[in-house]
Formats: sequence, C-alpha cells, structure tokens
Amino acid sequence: MTFSNTSRCARPFRVFFAVLACLTILTSSAIINAQTPAVAPAGHILLVLPFDNLTPAPTTTNALSGNQANLDWIREAVPEILNSRFTSAGFLPLTREDRLYALDHLGLPETFEPSRATALRIAETLDANYILIGSYSESGTTLTLKARILDVARLRLSDEIPLSGEIAQLIPLLNSLAWRITRRLDPSFGVAEETFKAAGSKIRLDAFEQYVRGITERDTEERLRHLKRATELSPNFTEAWLATGKLQFANQQYEEAAVSFGKVIHPENGSDPAELEAGFYRGLSLIFSGVYPKAEDAFAAVARILPLPEVVNNQAVAVSRRGHDAVALFRQAEAGDPNDADYHFNLAVSLHHHGDKAEALTELAQALRLHPNDSEAKAAQAAWSSNPEKTSADGSPIEPLTRIKRSYDGAAFRQAAIMIDQVEAARLAALPPAERAARLCKSAHDKLERGLLLESERGYQSAIAADDHSAEAHAGLAQVRERAGDTETARKEARASLDRRPNLEAYLVLSRLDLAANRLPEARDETAEALKLDPSNRAAKELHRIIDARIDAHVEPPKP
Repeated sequence: MTFSNTSRCARPFRVFFAVLACLTILTSSAIINAQTPAVAPAGHILLVLPFDNLTPAPTTTNALSGNQANLDWIREAVPEILNSRFTSAGFLPLTREDRLYALDHLGLPETFEPSRATALRIAETLDANYILIGSYSESGTTLTLKARILDVARLRLSDEIPLSGEIAQLIPLLNSLAWRITRRLDPSFGVAEETFKAAGSKIRLDAFEQYVRGITERDTEERLRHLKRATELSPNFTEAWLATGKLQFANQQYEEAAVSFGKVIHPENGSDPAELEAGFYRGLSLIFSGVYPKAEDAFAAVARILPLPEVVNNQAVAVSRRGHDAVALFRQAEAGDPNDADYHFNLAVSLHHHGDKAEALTELAQALRLHPNDSEAKAAQAAWSSNPEKTSADGSPIEPLTRIKRSYDGAAFRQAAIMIDQVEAARLAALPPAERAARLCKSAHDKLERGLLLESERGYQSAIAADDHSAEAHAGLAQVRERAGDTETARKEARASLDRRPNLEAYLVLSRLDLAANRLPEARDETAEALKLDPSNRAAKELHRIIDARIDAHVEPPKP
C-alpha cells in the first residue's frame, strides 16, 4: 500500500483545491502563454536523501574550530540546504518531515539509510519524480561532494555530479551543487551560479551546524539548546526560529513558542510557506495562552492567503472565545469540508449560543452522523433536546467549548500555496507586457529588499522575458548581480537599463562598481547623473560625498 501526496492532504483541502482548479482552468490559456513559469514545473517533485559520509576515519577536523569533531551532521545539512535552494528555484522539494512520514509508514526507523530499492519505495510513497542521492568525504579541510539524480519514472540514474571545496564554505558549496542539479533538471534555467552561491550568505556556518544538530538530536533539552544557540549566532535564521517554536509548542511552552513563531513572520512576504506555518502555530500558541485577540489576528492573516477550513475554524474559535459572534466563520469552515464532524459541532455550539436552537440541533445531528461515538456531542444533544432553555448561573446558554484544529499538514499547505501562485501567474500572463513586467519588478524588488537574491533574480528575468524594454527590470537584475558579486554582468545590465531609459538605480549600480574599482572620476560622473534625476536621494548624496572625499584625499582603496 502506498500513500500519495494527494492522500496526505486532509479532506478540508479538497473543496479549496477544486475552487483553485476551476480558476486555473478558466485562465489556462494565459498560463500557457506566460513567458516564464512562476511555480514548480510539472513533474519536478524532488526527494533529497541524506548524503552518505564516506570519510574513512570516524572523526575529522572541524574546519571552523580546529578541533576533532564528527562531521556526520552534514548528512542532514545537505537536504536542508538543497531543499531551500530548489524551493527558491521554483521546484517542489519534499521536506524532512515528508521523508520521516514515508519512513514511518513503511515501518522504517528515522535513522534508516535506504538502499536504492527502498529509496524508490519512499519516492513512490511521496509521489516524487526524482530522487537525489549522494555522498561526501573529507580530506584535511577539503570536502568532496558527489550527487546523482534518479529519474523515478524511467528508473534512470544520471552521471555523477562532483564538487569540491573548503569545509568552511559548506553553504556556498552546496549552493553551487544545487545550481548544477537545477540545470540538469531544467537546462533552460537562467539564474546565475553566483546568485545561487550568494543565497543564505547571512547565515553563519556554525549557526547552521547548531540548527542541524537541533533538528536531529533525540533529547529534547539538547535539541532546544542547539536551536537557541543557532538563533543567537544568526538572529535572522528563519528555519531555526521555526524549529524552536515547534519544539516549544510541543513542550506546551506556548508563550515562548508564540514569540519564536513571531520571529518568522513578516507581513509583506505574502504566501511564504514557512511564514504561513509559523502563523498557524502562532495562532494556536496564542489561543492556548488565552490571548484571543492576537490569536484571531494570527489566523486571519493566514486565512487571507490560504482560507483553509482549519485556519478559518481556529479563527472562529478565537473570535467566539472573545464573546463575539463567529457563526459566519464556522459556516465558512464547514462549507470548506462538510465531511468533518468537528466543523458541524462547532457551528452547532455557536448557533446555540446565539439563540438558534433548532439549527443548532440540526448541525449537531449531522456531526453525530459523521461521528456516532462522539460522547460530548451526544451529551449536548440530550441537554439541548430535553431543556433547550436551560442556562448557567449568569443566564447564558449551556454549551461545550468549540473545538480547535491542532494539526498542520505542511504538504497540503504547500500544494495550496502553489495553486494560489498558479492563479496569480495566470492573472499576470493576461496583462499587457509592460504592465506584467512592472508588477513582476515590484515583486522582485520586494524580494531583493528581503535579501532573497535567487527569487529576486527569477522575478526580474521573468519581467525581462515579458518586456525586454523594461529599464526597471534590467536595473533590478543589475542590483541582484552586484550583490551576488558578479560585477561584469551587473555592469552589463546597468548599461542595458540606461540604454532603455536614464534611471537612478542603474547609475548608482555603476557608480558603486566604479568606486570599488577605484575609477573615481567615472563614479563621480555617474552619481552626478543620478542626482540630476533625484537631487534629494539620500543614497546618491551619500555616495557622492564618499567619492568626493576619496578624490580629495587621494586615498587608495584597501586591497581585498
């Protein structure tokens, strides 16, 4: 027996998926005509297995500390980094939780190292199209990685993809490997290797090691210690904060969990899966802490992106526990999944509380038809039928508490988010090229501001594909390449932008590049052009001041 991604999705998602599917069908021609896909290409579901450690000695030298240390943690570090980059590249990698789910349903332990035959069974369980297998070995301070791609449908194993580098540069090294694998899977993929290598550059390697140890340790206290250390070393480490919050939530440390989940959430990020998950769990943490107004806000923020039944239900629970009318929200949750008894039960409780005794009994009866052994529903039915006017000492109707949905199905949320993106892609594809490019540029700029270079470059490339005459798109791509250290392409794109229209951003890119290259007259001229366009621009004025000071002092820049 196998369990597909579809079977993993709980019933609440079916209606929502159906609605999105209808929207997708209605705009399918626009999707087909889109220049660049905005979501994971069909058939690009990836399962990355932990890499095997082939280093002969049981212990090796830690390149960070110089001490003898076991590098087995890199086994789990590989899929964490690769999955993150594959997601940014628009593919759909399966998470560690997905892999552990498959192992559990196959009756295999978490630490099991699968053969290729077992790996195929795991892939079948998760509906993966490709499996990535590989190994690593250490020699001195050099790490050698070897990866191969297994095509599940064709049972075809790719040639080996080797890569070597310094252990201290593990994250950029794995980023380069992710780029090479991405290019094997999609030869038309256009994001530069330099942009891949720059991704995640703000995360310290020692923080990442602590994070990996934190998600793999068996002892709860040790896991929490490692995760807290990871966030101390890299305070903006989203994955570490999310893992910390989950562990605190599991330990019923709800107030602490709410704080940790809050570190993951940035309202401007839209449908980021990690933030949606953090928002859901933050809402639960706040409900269990009794902070109902903030819990309502947390679930409402998630529901604005993914109005899934469990999200709307929990929002309704928070509303009702504030003493407000949540009937409409409970109806919405029930409509999303009419086969879930809890939604009928909650609607019945809310209706009864607000005086609609007849419909409350109807909904309660439906809950019992779906779940005949529900003792709480039976007791409520008996009480309401025998004495519907019975009230408590304060005069309010007697009813049980509404039920909270505590489960979070990450795979289902990711699938729903992808379908949302498909609908948005269709809307964009239906716009005139110039307007489509403008909207893509705005989204790419937002990602650039958040340091998401890979996603930003994809957005700007999509904008150029929509309208090559967009000066904004070429200037944005120049900024991405500048941050990634690809100065040659950054210059080329900045000049391409200026060929289309004089603009501040392109002039500033060229000025910064010339300043770094000690081409001070050119840098001053470019900043002067930028100030002609916007005399009050603070970045241009500051850059102009630095260049003038350098020229006046004849100071040579320090050698890198």
